[in-house]
Amino acid sequence: MSEWFDFCINTPSETGNVTVKGARIHYVTWGDVGKPGLLFVHGSRAHLEWFRFTAPFLADQFRIAALDLSGNGLSDWRERYDRETFAEEVMAVAKAAELGEKPYIVGHSFGGFVTLEAAHHYGAELGGVIFGDFSVAKTSEYEEWGLHVERHGEPARETRVYQTFEEALGRFRFVPEQPVEDERMLTHVGTAGLREVDGGWTWRFDPGMYDYLEMGPEQEAKFAGLECRSAVILGEKSEDEAAFYGEHMRAMTGGYLPIFTIPNAHHHYMFEYPLAFAMTIKGILLAWHAERHADELKAALALAAKSIP
Repeated sequence: MSEWFDFCINTPSETGNVTVKGARIHYVTWGDVGKPGLLFVHGSRAHLEWFRFTAPFLADQFRIAALDLSGNGLSDWRERYDRETFAEEVMAVAKAAELGEKPYIVGHSFGGFVTLEAAHHYGAELGGVIFGDFSVAKTSEYEEWGLHVERHGEPARETRVYQTFEEALGRFRFVPEQPVEDERMLTHVGTAGLREVDGGWTWRFDPGMYDYLEMGPEQEAKFAGLECRSAVILGEKSEDEAAFYGEHMRAMTGGYLPIFTIPNAHHHYMFEYPLAFAMTIKGILLAWHAERHADELKAALALAAKSIP
């Protein structure tokens, strides 16, 4: 485990920023420009470092970017957040990071919702999307979990300030909670999620992000109307409610939606089985990429066949 941890931490990456509707959006890239493009979108109150232990295993064949959505990580905060703007942030980073024609998107948890929005608005410009432990509920069973002000009558509370960095880091937990395979990964993502303020340390995410954000009950219809390929990767032991509707999504596609379940994995499986997560992504995307370029592939194979004595 130490070997691949060191490999991921030491794999070169570059940082960048792009402005979307007045907010600076931070991102990191791995791999060479010109390879097929892949963008990672993190979950609720997370940040791009969630993918630090996945991206390096894909950088040999892909140009990869991961972003901090506005209100998270090192990106700017907004007065109000909306799903269309999140989708714009995704596409702006894909362009700024030089992910090329028809990039692929992998969104985990809440990032799966953002990925759905991006695919809904820009599906014809994408090669395909993968929903990571996120699934689309039936409209009849949908429950809105944003709109804190409208539902509760008051904005979310400010995040707690801890006197020391060590105290703050010690409070970091995955939600839902799950076993931690390597404490160094927990320390890494916890550290990246903290910022120093007057009086101590607190979390980087904007606690008011969901005060007015409406995810909307139209997700079922949006998924049904996607103009790009899609797939789902689930954790076998995930306890996140957003991951419970995979079979419904498969039924909506007549049984053809590719759904991959990582055995024994929980919601944040990139910290339990990063190699399994990375190789599942690689298998899906390489197959899609080959399908997109089938004619070119056939011509290349025919040429190679002629060269065989």
